[in-house]
Amino acid sequence: MLDLATLEYKPRIKTKFATLEAAKPVDDLKQRLKILVAGQDKAGEFYRQFHYALFSYISFRIPEISDEIYRVDDAMMAGFGWEIGAFESWDVLGVEKTTEAMKAAGYKVAPWVDEMLAAGNTNFYKIQNGERLSYSPQSRTYTSPKGGGQEGAFIILNNYKDKIVWKNSNAALYDIGNDVVALQWNTKMNSIGSEVLEAVNKSIGIAEEKFKGLVIANDGPNFSAGANVGMIFMYAVEQEYDEMGLAIRLFQNTMMRVRYSAIPVIVAPHGLTLGGGCEMNLHADKVFAAPETYIGLVEAGIGVIPGGGGTKEFALRAADEMHEDEPETITLKSRFFTIATAKVATSGFEAFDMGILRKGHDEIVMNQSRRIAEAKNAVIELYDQGYVQPIQRTDIKVLGRSALGALYAGIHGMWRGNYATDHDVVVAKKLAYVMCGGDLSEQSLVSEQYLLDLEREAFLSLCGEKKTLQRIESVLKTGKPLRN
Repeated sequence: MLDLATLEYKPRIKTKFATLEAAKPVDDLKQRLKILVAGQDKAGEFYRQFHYALFSYISFRIPEISDEIYRVDDAMMAGFGWEIGAFESWDVLGVEKTTEAMKAAGYKVAPWVDEMLAAGNTNFYKIQNGERLSYSPQSRTYTSPKGGGQEGAFIILNNYKDKIVWKNSNAALYDIGNDVVALQWNTKMNSIGSEVLEAVNKSIGIAEEKFKGLVIANDGPNFSAGANVGMIFMYAVEQEYDEMGLAIRLFQNTMMRVRYSAIPVIVAPHGLTLGGGCEMNLHADKVFAAPETYIGLVEAGIGVIPGGGGTKEFALRAADEMHEDEPETITLKSRFFTIATAKVATSGFEAFDMGILRKGHDEIVMNQSRRIAEAKNAVIELYDQGYVQPIQRTDIKVLGRSALGALYAGIHGMWRGNYATDHDVVVAKKLAYVMCGGDLSEQSLVSEQYLLDLEREAFLSLCGEKKTLQRIESVLKTGKPLRN
């Protein structure tokens, strides 16, 4: 690098700031913002000067470019990819405290900000009855930004923090009105671990006792990236197969409870909905998905098969789709390759074509912000129609050895054509075995529990494979799947 003082080249020295190092491990944006602005080094000073200039500028743009402050924030989020807008950032840092600091640093604020603070209004936004209101400089009051939309059309779960029915360290159950509760969890990438499973079971239990039904959704960037892979890796490396078996059984039982509860359970996914998150949708009474929903069973990418009821559910749906006038292996083969190739729907609409969402049953909500409200209305509708607890299936047609041979031949062809690695073949054969109901000598009718037991056994055996552990380790370390 060029030393500007001596105009000589010297080895590059990467600058490190204590403020940035302190903020990096913090996932919550609002907490991270506070750490950055409070920093006592050059980085902290940069963040303070940046935000002071930004806040000063936007205060004078009201009413020049907009009468309402929330429109400025909406434009910054929609047009520039900000997670929260500038006025909301000002709220996070404290309007009164930051305004004083800005004036001390030589930055001006628009007169209406001083008037707002003088009237005792210390925030640009506030929550009232589950709705976020924004301050209006014209009327000097807080108004609803929904602009004449129908009452209750938008439900944001973070606005219901004063109506928590139950919570643990990673999840919370909210009363969203009309005798309906909604479950939201907040983990890294919204992955599903033991505390989330506890929350699902507890939420269903509470809903069965006191409410009409349950909505499962969240306000984060993604619905869920799937099960906690780190936990699986830890059990596998330490060869704690009994513990892993119990964990998989808990996951399966939780998904089955979603399906066979005494109240309607409706899921409203968006963004990444992978692995265990997809399995939760497969077992819901109904799904209200956003158009931008990337949903699929991706477990083959880490060298295992779907172990939370996903394999069972695809085998069940394949059995229901079989027609008398065509080979029975056609629908099974299609379902098999969807899982074996770890295919992910590129939209909510494609999820219908893949058979993850059910045509004529599940729905796409074009306005993502209306998903939870639509799901809530469906809970009430199902309950009022006289919801009856479903009974577990015992009539699932599996094809046994006749289909297993055909699938094995297809797997061998993929391997010979270099479309599949050696370990892909191992995983695919385990998957085929489960979906065909095992090495049965003839077609049979089996129960869901029979398929779940096969699924769990196959999952555990694959976790004992060295190449599976290499794949999981690669995902944990680099975030990328390994082809081995």
